[in-house]
Amino acid sequence: MAPDEDVISAAPATHYRVELTQTKETYECLPHETLLQGMARLGRRGIPVGCLNGGCGICKVAVVQGSWESTGPMSRAHVSAEEEARGIILACRAAPCSDVQVEVLGKMQKSVFKGWGAPAIGTPNNKTDG
Repeated sequence: MAPDEDVISAAPATHYRVELTQTKETYECLPHETLLQGMARLGRRGIPVGCLNGGCGICKVAVVQGSWESTGPMSRAHVSAEEEARGIILACRAAPCSDVQVEVLGKMQKSVFKGWGAPAIGTPNNKTDG
């Protein structure tokens, strides 16, 4: 009996590609793996992992393209319901559901981009002169 083509095409992805918008660096996340877990595999020293349960807010990111699902509650002290609806989330509490583009925000920028020479978004060194 031949395999059903519809069943094969509907198989879940084995991984999702995550791109950091500031550096264009990419990494992979397994299904149901958090964005932070995948980011830790970049092997970069100093990626802050904080509490790992959505309470400290250190891993705040913005999903600018793609879809994600919550893996647990996020502290409203760090991410409002409105921010979450716009894709501003905590990387320790979100798993990609597709390939995604992520902008690193806040405290995590310094650690993630150390040595890249790319200034954080919104800093004076990141202006374009016309």
